Amino acid sequence: MPKFNDFDLTGENWKKYEDILTDSLWIINERDKSWKHSNFYHWNFIPQIPNQLIQRYTKKWDFVLDLFLGSGTTAIECEKLGRNIVWIDLKEELVARAKELIKSDKIQKHFWVWDSGSKKTKEDIQKILKHHNKAWVDLVLLHPPYFDIIKFSEDKKDLSNAWNLQNFLSMFHNVLQNSYELLKSWWYMWVVIWDKYANSEWISLGFQCMAEVQKVGFKLKSIIVKNMEWNRWKAGTWWIWRYRALNSDYYIFKHEYYGNLYYLS
Repeated sequence: MPKFNDFDLTGENWKKYEDILTDSLWIINERDKSWKHSNFYHWNFIPQIPNQLIQRYTKKWDFVLDLFLGSGTTAIECEKLGRNIVWIDLKEELVARAKELIKSDKIQKHFWVWDSGSKKTKEDIQKILKHHNKAWVDLVLLHPPYFDIIKFSEDKKDLSNAWNLQNFLSMFHNVLQNSYELLKSWWYMWVVIWDKYANSEWISLGFQCMAEVQKVGFKLKSIIVKNMEWNRWKAGTWWIWRYRALNSDYYIFKHEYYGNLYYLS
């Protein structure tokens, strides 16, 4: 059995994990709408992403840290899979919604309105963990804003309000530093990020965020690309994007996420 999950790989048992993705290209044609998931919030990632990662990189009752709460996708999957959750966001209404949404008394759940990049947030999370006789969390999932594509709030601490790319990366670096100090040594962090296209320039948020992660002290394990072709077909706009590409000098985004797996050095 791997040390970081509950898989029983003895004998022929490894063959039963057909639903676990092991390749670097994830083709997921339809968003999971089961359980408590909804698509009410801007750019929430599809539930299959945290589901895969939680299954593969945690065990039952491990603690998962999500420093960008959003619509609650990670927490819903933690409740479904029996993992404890510490969840942070700047927006009070999202934290209040999470408390109403995740009612299970079978897991430990902590939802807080905090700044994910502040030193005080890290110290408060450490107090929560100490209360549960834990020194570290077992997995960190980060799905930050994609720079300034969508403004999520008016709060200056919100990464979507960074005044330029370097400021965004600097703010994200603080979140990564907290993650580094809260994560169990030699365990895993996952960063979900998309690139950006603006003013006729492809801005490689994925690669630049990867560089920031490595600056903090993490080591790169994998890069997972999620294919998004069917998203465009379903929206009925594929032909518009193809016409624009043929009429210009760029290629259509076919990948939606960089999934960057790291472990502590």
